[in-house]
Parts: sequence; structure tokens; C-alpha cells
Amino acid sequence: MCYHTVNKKMKRTEPCVFYKKERMGESRRMDQYVVIDLEMCKVPKRNRSSYRRKNEIIEIGASLLDDDFQIISEFKSFVCPKYGEIDTYIENLTGIKTSVVADAPFFEDAVAAFLEWLPENAVMTAWSDNDAHQLKVEAAAKGISNERLDRLIEEYVDCQAIFSEKMENVRAYSLSDALNIAGIDYSDGAHDALVDAHNTALLFKKLMSEETFTVSPYLSQGGEDRLSYCPFADFLSGANTAP
Repeated sequence: MCYHTVNKKMKRTEPCVFYKKERMGESRRMDQYVVIDLEMCKVPKRNRSSYRRKNEIIEIGASLLDDDFQIISEFKSFVCPKYGEIDTYIENLTGIKTSVVADAPFFEDAVAAFLEWLPENAVMTAWSDNDAHQLKVEAAAKGISNERLDRLIEEYVDCQAIFSEKMENVRAYSLSDALNIAGIDYSDGAHDALVDAHNTALLFKKLMSEETFTVSPYLSQGGEDRLSYCPFADFLSGANTAP
């Protein structure tokens, strides 16, 4: 079920929450994992005197896992940027248009909604450390202080690093390559925050639940060398450094 409403006072759309299998709070797990993914836009140089970062978040997606690493609830919110602009590259990459985020919550409100949805005992994970870093630097740049967000970032688990360790390889795998290597039947829609969070959650389940990590039989035919390279990492590299 999706709850998607408009805040009449703020005139801004509110985040979507999808429930699966159990309502939140009914799981008996001592600790839960939440897999997140962020989409971002570029901040023009002319706006960096007020906001000294190169990127700004425009979408948050998250999948909450239960004891068996099954997805039980999902969260999605667009975020209205105050300084960034969605150019043609980002629009083509993510499918997000300026008109889509125009009435979305601002960063502080979207994060507050995310934390309200999230169980207190959740541990955050994502593909690489880019998203945790972006949350940290964007909150700092906007003067937002939240102890719970700080704790989530401090205890953050890097799913990409776990995968590389399982592969006994220092390579920073793209999410799509890792999913193919793991033989996971995943949803299309790269650079949709919720789709990427959902797919990462499927991979995280495999990484955490298999005593011996198994890879796709395709690799026995030398398939790893033919896997595609994802250029989005280049877009993010150095993106959080002020000029």
C-alpha cells in the first residue's frame, strides 16, 4: 500500500511508504537493516557561496529488512533542491524533472520523514560510502543537526565493501555488475532511488545470509571481464569537495 498525500499547509507532496508482509514495528529483530539510495543533482558554481558543495539530494529511496533479510517496508521521497539544478544529464540519467521536485519536501523535511518511518534500532547500509557521505556533508552545509542521523552515518555499513571482500578483490564493483555476478534477478530502473535501494537489499540479503557466497555460473565462462562499467561513479568522484 502506498500513502502519498499532499500537505495542505506546506503545499508539498509527502513521501511514499510501501508496506510489505508486516507492518513496521511487528518484527522481533534486535537490529534491523535499512538499505538506502540517493539521487543527486549538480549545484552551479554561482550558488556555492551559500552552499559549498557540488551536489544536492533530489531523491531518497529505502528498503527495510526483517530478521530473514526480507523487505518488509519501503520509503520513497523526492527532495526539492534549494541550490542545485536538474540539468539534461541528470534528467536523462534519473528520469527526474524539475517539475517533479518543485513541490517535494526540502532536505530537512524529507530526512525527518525518513527518520520517522525508520525503526530506532535500524542500521543503515548502501552501495559504497557515497550516500552516507552526502547525507553528512549536506546536513552540515545546511546547518542541520540531528543526533539520530549522525548515529546512522557513524554506524553505516558499506555493502559494496562487503561484496568486494566476498569476491576477494579490491575492485569497486558497480551495483549492476555485482547483481549480475551474484546471479540475482533484479528490477530494471537504475538511478531510481527506490529501485536501486530495493536491488541493493536483494544483494545484501545474499551477502549476509549465505555462509559460502555463490556466484553466477556465467562467471565460470569468463563473464566477469565482459561486465559493463558504470560511469556514474565518475560523476560522484570528488563531487563533495568544495571548490
